[in-house]
Amino acid sequence: MHKSVHTNDSIWSRGMMAVTAAQFLSAFADNALLFATLALLKAEFYPDWSQPILQMVFVGAYIVFAPFVGQIADSFPKGRVMMCANTLKLVGAASICFGVNPFIGYTLVGIGAAAYSPAKYGILGELTTGDKLVKANGLMESSTIAAILTGSVAGGVLADWHVLAALGVCGVVYAGAVAANLFIPVLPVARPGQSWHFRPLTARFFDACRVLWRNGETRFSLLGTSMFWGAGVTLRFLLVLWVPVALGIADNATPTYLNAMVAVGIVAGAGIAAKLVTLDTVARCMPAGILIGVGVLFFSLQHALLPAYALLMLIGMLGGFFVVPLNALLQERGKQTVGAGNAIAVQNLGENIAMLLMLGLYSLAVKAGAPVVGIGVGFGALFALAISGLWIWQRRR
Repeated sequence: MHKSVHTNDSIWSRGMMAVTAAQFLSAFADNALLFATLALLKAEFYPDWSQPILQMVFVGAYIVFAPFVGQIADSFPKGRVMMCANTLKLVGAASICFGVNPFIGYTLVGIGAAAYSPAKYGILGELTTGDKLVKANGLMESSTIAAILTGSVAGGVLADWHVLAALGVCGVVYAGAVAANLFIPVLPVARPGQSWHFRPLTARFFDACRVLWRNGETRFSLLGTSMFWGAGVTLRFLLVLWVPVALGIADNATPTYLNAMVAVGIVAGAGIAAKLVTLDTVARCMPAGILIGVGVLFFSLQHALLPAYALLMLIGMLGGFFVVPLNALLQERGKQTVGAGNAIAVQNLGENIAMLLMLGLYSLAVKAGAPVVGIGVGFGALFALAISGLWIWQRRR
């Protein structure tokens, strides 16, 4: 017998608090693990161009499992799906800690993350609805970015002290996320009784893709969030190589501090979006998207820490204001059409294809010997132009 949960509950309900805590711990460990594993690659003398490959195997798991994870999220209580996914992340982190090839261990973490994402976002539409959904997304994004901030810094600082200790802390935090998932109420299954045969299952996923990509509003959301997260993950790796070139600092911690500035900004931007943007006024977020690219362009030309910190915080604020309304729009429209879990799975596919493409181009540019500052300037300009094109297309539609 499922516990009844009303979707109009406060965003401060027990269910939302449990989801937020579980998400914070899981995202904290995700980000600490990334920088701890990058430090491990550096300590074991892997080439610079292999660093984005680490993220590409993670992203590849999202793409390969995209047809299945949405149905998993909609066929079981989402809190339990989140718990199982965090357990798999724990196994991946532990395997790296015990000497398994880091690319294999990080792939396991990627599979867990792929299963986790539709459940963590889909559950928001089951715990709240309407304009409260924008606020719930703001809370989720704020929790995630706070975790990125603290997790990234913890990963870099601990790795400078001892790489294995940093990896061990990641495993402990994943275990905490598993425990937090136990406090999420067991919600009714969103879409029970669906077939698990391979062909109809994949057919349903690609049907959901067609439905969402043919709808003007959801296509707008999918394109915007895909470009944002593709750019975000590329910026993270750009920082790792940019810091020693532009600032002359070679430690593991400084890139994490700079990432933390982006995180602080996104928390603020998400809060502003929750107050100023509703599902009916989503287009207000588009100028912020264009300014993200402009900010990255100017940031790439800096050679001092203080303006670099300030510009990254501004970029983060613009990012939070840009992405939160787009996420809420997709969740609300997706819940009405293909199911929230399937909608997030389709979104993950788009976002991770964008990440794979952008990381691949970045890795090729680094391998070809392109200057890091030049890569940053070109990246920022292209992003600003891409979001401008999306906004023009949306206004004409």
